[in-house]
Amino acid sequence: MSDRITRTGSSVTAATAVQAAPAAVADQPRRFCVPLSATRRGARLARLLAVEQLRSWGLLLDPAQLIVAELATNAALHGRVPGRSFRLTLALTLPNTLRIEVMDARGERLPGRTPVGGSGLAEGGYGLLLVEELADRWGVVDGPAPSKTVWAELDLKG
Repeated sequence: MSDRITRTGSSVTAATAVQAAPAAVADQPRRFCVPLSATRRGARLARLLAVEQLRSWGLLLDPAQLIVAELATNAALHGRVPGRSFRLTLALTLPNTLRIEVMDARGERLPGRTPVGGSGLAEGGYGLLLVEELADRWGVVDGPAPSKTVWAELDLKG
């Protein structure tokens, strides 16, 4: 999905966020895409909007809502550039795959897992381990400059 990041205000409303294919056309792929402020509030809104979209498509919420929450939080905390938004995209494609994408404006800062082990318990660094366990596939795509997209796919039961 190669759309560019769009600047936004501090929030977005659900009424302006939905850009999905008509529900009456069951055989066509469906897509939901929304820019959100790169803040904790934007990350929370990403999860809430994803839950509503998944419900409207008749899909189970877990584990997709957990993946959205983690990727959106990472975008808000680690991919934040002042004045720039991050973008959440959900795509229901054939054959039966849900693709979750979060694009942020920090393409030079690629996600990585914090090494587990050593002395003491770390407070962070477990999010991508969670995504890796929950998703069937995940990865990172560079660009368009200066952005990157972290994506995860879930194979849906037919």
